[in-house]
Amino acid sequence: MKWDLPDSESLYLRELARKQAKYAALPVMAERKQMWYDLNDGKPDARPPVVIETGTFDRDFMPAGVWRCASQTGRTVERQLLRNIRNHELIDDDKVIPDTFDIGWVVDIDEMGVRIDREMVKDAEGVETGFRFLHPIKDLKEDFHLLQPAVCQVDREQTSAWKSFLEDLLGDCLPVEIRTGLFGCSMLTHRVIELMGMEAFFTAMYDNPEDLHRLMAFLRDNALRVMRWAEGEGLLRVNNGNQASFGSSYNYTTALPGPGANGAAARLGDMWGNANSQETVGVSPAMFREFCFPYYRQVCEPMGLLYYGCCEPAHPFWEDLQHLPHLKKVSISRWCDQHFMAEALQGAEIVFSRKPDPNLLGVDVSLDEEKWASHIRETLELTRGVGVEFIVRDVYTLHGDLGKARRAVHIAREEIARRRDC
Repeated sequence: MKWDLPDSESLYLRELARKQAKYAALPVMAERKQMWYDLNDGKPDARPPVVIETGTFDRDFMPAGVWRCASQTGRTVERQLLRNIRNHELIDDDKVIPDTFDIGWVVDIDEMGVRIDREMVKDAEGVETGFRFLHPIKDLKEDFHLLQPAVCQVDREQTSAWKSFLEDLLGDCLPVEIRTGLFGCSMLTHRVIELMGMEAFFTAMYDNPEDLHRLMAFLRDNALRVMRWAEGEGLLRVNNGNQASFGSSYNYTTALPGPGANGAAARLGDMWGNANSQETVGVSPAMFREFCFPYYRQVCEPMGLLYYGCCEPAHPFWEDLQHLPHLKKVSISRWCDQHFMAEALQGAEIVFSRKPDPNLLGVDVSLDEEKWASHIRETLELTRGVGVEFIVRDVYTLHGDLGKARRAVHIAREEIARRRDC
């Protein structure tokens, strides 16, 4: 367990760590932290945060010219530091720059006993964007025996060695901390699609309902098995601060950990978790209720707070979804009826996690400022009395102009301030 790092890279990475620490200590970060607390703790009229996720447009945000480390170790550390630093310098949204350098446990989880490969496809600029799964389950009834209960291992020695290495490198600039969310995949239908594909999933609801229920129960039990393994091993760390429950929806809250918490290791009920079911966008509410919702309800039960949803519309299934245990945030994508959901969430103390249309930033070379402002304004008008956050996701290019993202944040803040002044 030796990580090679040239002296020149060590010096450079320490410079980056000091810069991140400097940004983390700015007064505006304390203000943003309080904004997230206000939202997540249900304070009336909490100011909506605005976040733009950068990972999907790294061709613009993290181009080849920004890198200075050549070693694999150096590049790993540099990536994490640069992403935070450049976010503050170039985007300046409502992410709170971390005052720590965070790592996770080194774990090996064989989740289902089968390997799921992917074939990748590059776009016209050579960036891997599209892919397909190579499904191991060809016939659900005949191949079910391939699935096995999860086998989990944690390498504490490797984790400790990596943490010690980073502390020697950066510790006097940025404290190194082990952070976790929940272990175990609670996106059950995503696993179904990886295993057997969308067409087979949909037809099984008609042709083979008994085995589909059997599969959903297996995936539920396996997810819970991994969650409880991590809890039993003392791996969980309360994620009630500058961590994201899903995507870039940050977790600051005083509601966690729950009563009776003791020490560094957390219980499942002390943790934010997440779930979604994008793959059932074409399924009727009745079929969702039969084949999906009972298993989602059970797999989410141990969590302390829940973020639900991604790109799928929530409104068709809201009659069931509103009964998910510990539901605190629900994703409102561009395909969701936000009028319906804004009314449904009145008085519910559930955050309206709005995903604005990414095409407004990513399709045209120039930002249509009035159209973007109108888009934000519509949500703000609908959600008076409801906690709101704006999480811009799935922007795949800014056509080389990072100023568009910064300007979009500024415009959204202007609209938020205008509504608050009304």
